[in-house]
Amino acid sequence: MGLLSRFFGRGLPEGFGGELADGEEVIAAAAVEGGGHLVVTTLGLWIPSGTGARRVGWHLVGKASWGEDGFTLTESEETSRAGGVVVLADREPVRFRLPEPGRVPHQVRLRVDGSIRARHRQEFPDGGAWFVQRKVPGRDGTVLQVRPDPGTDPALVEAVAAEAADKLADPGQ
Repeated sequence: MGLLSRFFGRGLPEGFGGELADGEEVIAAAAVEGGGHLVVTTLGLWIPSGTGARRVGWHLVGKASWGEDGFTLTESEETSRAGGVVVLADREPVRFRLPEPGRVPHQVRLRVDGSIRARHRQEFPDGGAWFVQRKVPGRDGTVLQVRPDPGTDPALVEAVAAEAADKLADPGQ
């Protein structure tokens, strides 16, 4: 915990239902209409979940947007692995109304963009996929992720992803 955190607290809103990891620092927080909070930390975005809160790591934020209707989060989930590549699928977007958003939307944008080291769009006959190299919070190095478009042949995407992982592991190939 940093020196200022020792004097002024961790910046957590009263009644926060999660438990921060050692070394996880609060960057910003905003109350959600209807209960709970969005809490931006060094490791991810805490969102209301049931009677508590859960953290979505920055590497699993597929999309985040801020508009008149609130803050919309599209979380990605790991569905499989193809070689050293993590295959992702987007969950249904979730909308949060923030009466006083403060710095939350801006900080989310900075942290999501900061987690991306490289990205590449690959088109396939029946769709396409994004290949994204991302930093995983709290870990050294990066992970290669692929997010196929709905309707894209998963076997084809996984074959290309496995080939990409092999090339990254042995660049002389």
